[in-house]
Amino acid sequence: MSHPATRVLTVLELLQSRASLSGAELAARLDVDRRTVRRYIRTLQELGVPVESTAGRYGGYRLRRGYKLPPLMFSEEEALAITLGLLVTRRMGLTEAAPAIEGALAKLDRVLPDRLRGRVQAVQGALAFTPTRGIQQPSDPAVLLAISSAAQDTRRIGLRYRSGDAETHRDLDPYGVVHHQGRWYVVGWCHLRQDVRVFRLDRILALEPREQTFARPLDFDCAAYVLELLASMPWGWPIEVLLELPLHEVQRRLPLDFGRLEEVPDGHGVRLRAWAEDLDWMARMLIQVGCPLRVLHPPELRTALRHTAHLISRYARRSAQLPRRRTRSPTRSTTAADAAPPPSPLSVPAPASAPAPA
Repeated sequence: MSHPATRVLTVLELLQSRASLSGAELAARLDVDRRTVRRYIRTLQELGVPVESTAGRYGGYRLRRGYKLPPLMFSEEEALAITLGLLVTRRMGLTEAAPAIEGALAKLDRVLPDRLRGRVQAVQGALAFTPTRGIQQPSDPAVLLAISSAAQDTRRIGLRYRSGDAETHRDLDPYGVVHHQGRWYVVGWCHLRQDVRVFRLDRILALEPREQTFARPLDFDCAAYVLELLASMPWGWPIEVLLELPLHEVQRRLPLDFGRLEEVPDGHGVRLRAWAEDLDWMARMLIQVGCPLRVLHPPELRTALRHTAHLISRYARRSAQLPRRRTRSPTRSTTAADAAPPPSPLSVPAPASAPAPA
């Protein structure tokens, strides 16, 4: 049995295809009784569709003359999914699309039935997002749309691109667009460099479609390519550490773009190769992996680990000396430590931004 919203839409399509249909004809087409047909008609009328009814032997239902555009009708799950999608879009570095997002949310709010409107508004009121790291300059939604369309149509584009203080003009065969850590990237074949390259959308100064088309490589994973590239870009200190954990467990505990992972042939762990501008930050990240490790390079990272361990020990001793305050709740009395965990000395700040791919 199809969803009620789907059957209501079927009624609308049938009324668009005929000048008039009787209740009996609609009931036979939908395999329902006439009472159900009348309920579907009322649903359409409540949504603003001008369905007219005529009584009598030859009476029935018809759309008001001149009505062409059908409305969008959503189930509760569909309306919630659309709302969540719009709210998440606010977090994707597309701030220039904010008026369109707010307009879409307002339209959705106006047309929903009261009960469903209340549920959707409850989601909007209760849902919150933590600040997104790394968004410094938003991407232009028009650029995102143009590049995505070109990738879908396998059509070449021309770019004017800024990297640092330099501007270049190049043709690109876009394979796809990736969102990562608050930034948008396009991956494709750069005809200037004759290689696959990654470009940040917020650094594209101008874009022009070309007439040429291209063949996209089969099974090319744009997201995996961006993650691998960002993990291997040289910046700051070269890091080499042996982590005494199975590979699958290290992959679960570390971000995908943190660095390159190689299983040690004798099965004694995983070799991590990465880059870091701040060794203290790297030390805190390694401690949070929570496994025995050996620093192979550089020696300065061992010093940073000892410094971090000293801080942890000092903070732990200091915390033991703090008086325990008690808080009251409607159900039980708890200590302040139970009510909210103390700030961790291992809180990992956002690392300095890595150089952007070019």
